[in-house]
Amino acid sequence: MAASPVIGSFVAADYAVFALMLLVSAAIGVYYAIVGRGQISSREFLMGGQSMTAVPVALSLTASFMSAITVLATPAEVYRYGASYGLFSLSYVLVVVVSSEVFLPVFYRLGITSTYEYLEIRFNRATRLLGTVMFIVQTILYTGIVIYAPALALNQVTGMDLWGAVISTGVVCTFYCTMGGLKAVVWTDVLQVGIMVAGFLSVIIRAVVLQGGVSNILNHAELGGRLNFWDFDASPLRRHTFWTITFGGTFVWTSIYGINQAQVQRYISCKSLTHAKMSLYINLLGLWVIMLCSVFAGLCLYSVYKHCDPWTAGMVSAPDQLMPYMVMDILRDYPGLPGLFVAAAYSGTLSTVSSSVNALAAVTIEDLIKPYIHMSEKHLSWTSKGLSFLYGALCIGMAGIASLMGSLLQAAISIFGIIGGPLLGLFSLGILCPYANATGGLAGLLSGLVMSLWVGIGAQFYPPLPEQSRPLGLTTHGCNFTTAADAFNWTTSPTEPSLYTTVLQQNTAERPFLADNWYSLSYLYFSPIGSLTTLVVGLLVSLLSGTLPQMVVLLLTILHVVSN
Repeated sequence: MAASPVIGSFVAADYAVFALMLLVSAAIGVYYAIVGRGQISSREFLMGGQSMTAVPVALSLTASFMSAITVLATPAEVYRYGASYGLFSLSYVLVVVVSSEVFLPVFYRLGITSTYEYLEIRFNRATRLLGTVMFIVQTILYTGIVIYAPALALNQVTGMDLWGAVISTGVVCTFYCTMGGLKAVVWTDVLQVGIMVAGFLSVIIRAVVLQGGVSNILNHAELGGRLNFWDFDASPLRRHTFWTITFGGTFVWTSIYGINQAQVQRYISCKSLTHAKMSLYINLLGLWVIMLCSVFAGLCLYSVYKHCDPWTAGMVSAPDQLMPYMVMDILRDYPGLPGLFVAAAYSGTLSTVSSSVNALAAVTIEDLIKPYIHMSEKHLSWTSKGLSFLYGALCIGMAGIASLMGSLLQAAISIFGIIGGPLLGLFSLGILCPYANATGGLAGLLSGLVMSLWVGIGAQFYPPLPEQSRPLGLTTHGCNFTTAADAFNWTTSPTEPSLYTTVLQQNTAERPFLADNWYSLSYLYFSPIGSLTTLVVGLLVSLLSGTLPQMVVLLLTILHVVSN
């Protein structure tokens, strides 16, 4: 596939804004490294000494949740499939309530560092180890996407060096994680969530001015079928409907907010249970703001390119490049603003990667080292820093694999669904079902993982046909290709198919029965499948292996006594 054209290029002001963001992030790490010289315990490094307050933790939760994938891929999702994606705002409410009222009190009162410690307390060590390994695999895969996604999109549209961007952001992120621990991660997140909102607003305001007002953008979206919020089609094969987003999305995001170490580690670092709960509810406001910005940016994208779709026309080679393409198109006369948007995308990367690296170090210390190797607190603290460095380097290395994962937003959510779903089912089994035992927990987790891997891997080999995903119409009838070629250095054939289209054509000819039924399930249902399978199998095995035989023996004993 030919490279996408460079519609504009960074000037000195853009590089300065981007470099300033990296510099301030690194400086925060240095500050907390100096301030925390007396902090010799690994718990203080990984948990901030449990001294954090609600507001910075809430902003950190929002920043690490809303990665560069949100900044780049969500507007492209709205552009192609409509604003129904905004219904995730409803699922966020359920997620926050369940996380704060069901999971948070259990983790906080136990005083644990790793959420997987709970699995050993409730079930056994084997279950804990399996949960830890699943989390490590999930997080490294996801972090690879988060690092690679913005670098690829911005390289192909702005000409910014691909591996230079990957390595520079990865190194800065690893640096402040290793130097400053959780406190540095939280306070850089606070900075980065502000940069993300500013980057979105710079694009949105310019697009609103160009298109003649918000009402015009909404009218264009309405005429283009993009305001498709209330689609109540109950078919589980439809990619996005009211039901897939609210029901499936609640499972996906609860597996992140309720039990994922990267998020849990933040709110249990608060100085009290009240602050921890407040951080989740304040964070809900942050999630709504970022969602509103990203969805409206997608509508702006459609309004600007409603008559000439850059993707179909070959001006970009992937949908994830649409947002940076528009930025360079409408903001290139305003030096510094393209740099601000790029800083916003990379702020999302830094916040997510830093939370992942910190969480990986925490679970490795607590679940894989402490139970088996005796170390002094000083050695554990140095080991924590070494692990942060190691995982940072590993995540940078994993970035190359992300290029094989197709749609970045779908790939990211699929990873959380396939692995996070069974883990959510296991924690729910332990907390909500007092009769569940270790045998049932392990059997349920393995069963849920097998089911979610089956449907998730099958969906990669047999992507759903367009009649299931139902992308909305895009047109190029308004393109002036001669002008476009001159203005944009356009070199890509307008008829060149996307990677997705190529794979789809290869797999449409011979599709087994499962391809159009089981593998074509909405990717948002991967998590509920894993969770519910884990719960059902876990309960059944627990009854058959423990509670039910005991009840039968008790009943026979009572009958024997009564008969005599």
